[in-house]
Amino acid sequence: MKFIRWIKMFFSRSEKRSQSQYGSFARWFEPYNIFTRMNNETLATNETIFSAINRLSNSLASLPLKVYRNYQPVQTRIADMMENSPNPNMTGFDFIRTMEAFRDTYGNAYALKQYDSHFQVVGLYFLDPSKVKPVIEKESKELYYEIHGDDGTYYIHNMDIVHVKHIHTIGYEGISPLKVLKNSIDYDTQVKQFSLDQMESGIKASFALKIAASLSKEKKAEMLEMFKSFYSKNGSGVILLDAGHDLKELKQDIIDMKVFEVERITRSRVATVYNLPPHMLGDFSDTNFSSMEQQALEYVQNTILPIVRMYEQEFNKKLLTPQERRQGLTFKFNINGLLRGDIKTRGDFYFKGIRSGWFTPNEVRAYEELPPVEGGDKLYMSRDLSPIDDPTRNGKGVNKKNEPKTDNADG
Repeated sequence: MKFIRWIKMFFSRSEKRSQSQYGSFARWFEPYNIFTRMNNETLATNETIFSAINRLSNSLASLPLKVYRNYQPVQTRIADMMENSPNPNMTGFDFIRTMEAFRDTYGNAYALKQYDSHFQVVGLYFLDPSKVKPVIEKESKELYYEIHGDDGTYYIHNMDIVHVKHIHTIGYEGISPLKVLKNSIDYDTQVKQFSLDQMESGIKASFALKIAASLSKEKKAEMLEMFKSFYSKNGSGVILLDAGHDLKELKQDIIDMKVFEVERITRSRVATVYNLPPHMLGDFSDTNFSSMEQQALEYVQNTILPIVRMYEQEFNKKLLTPQERRQGLTFKFNINGLLRGDIKTRGDFYFKGIRSGWFTPNEVRAYEELPPVEGGDKLYMSRDLSPIDDPTRNGKGVNKKNEPKTDNADG
């Protein structure tokens, strides 16, 4: 009920908000029917699609999202909202994961901004992507979103909706990966259904018992029952047959091996469309352990990084005010966790970084989610590991190049 009251208030403050830089709200009314009614049929019936979307959405949601100023995280009201409760029903993890699931299913994910009485963003609520269409207003050439509800059509300015999407050409509407994969999904489904039909309609007998004489229906039934009884008691041993009887085992392949080849092709196509390394969808045909670390790096650089950058820019534009951006505030996902290697690799990297003056000890500790220590904010050089601003680091016991030697002897 609280949210419904907010929706009514959201669209009733027309006089005040018609002066907003975000556009006029005067003709809008309660859009109770425009919120999420997602159809999960495709995700629930195709394990390859589910696996791809699950992989992407979980990877993105696992990255810490913070607001930074000059490379240092700061705790602001909007940062707290995005980390802990973008809306009363979700945590930050669940919100990002759901946004990415929408994007990877429909090609677009939309979240309507909720404002308080001071026009501050206090919540984000999902919209059903199938009922939203980006449009350009004829006079101003600004982007609006046309939302089709049961009671009419509503138009919302682009600054009041957070929109993340897949690639597009014109129209600002992302292309759905499921539409791109439609033929592959249909073919995969038909092959699996054909295999199931074969299993259902195929001969399920294991043996063929050949009898030399012609028997009546009653005798055949009696002979069959005798064989079943004998086989159930002695199936793992020797079976004795009367003269003229011949027993032949029927060997059948329950599953056509071509089904596995079709599944491999489907995994490869899904991985291509979602820009995923094939081994992440269970296709290890072209993978070896020596290349998996490189493939993990490629996953971060080629798959996750562009998505992260899109989210960051959308959040910066829609959730931070121009004044906050001028003050240096920015949203940033921390992808360092995905780039970590094993302990030895990380240790070597940190060791070189500290001794070469790239990192301070506290920066390394922050990467490893450890608390800072006193004196750990200084940069060090590799010679004596003294502070980089220490003028005595080339002092006693160290020969200075290009300086003439002095003779301390008298006279």
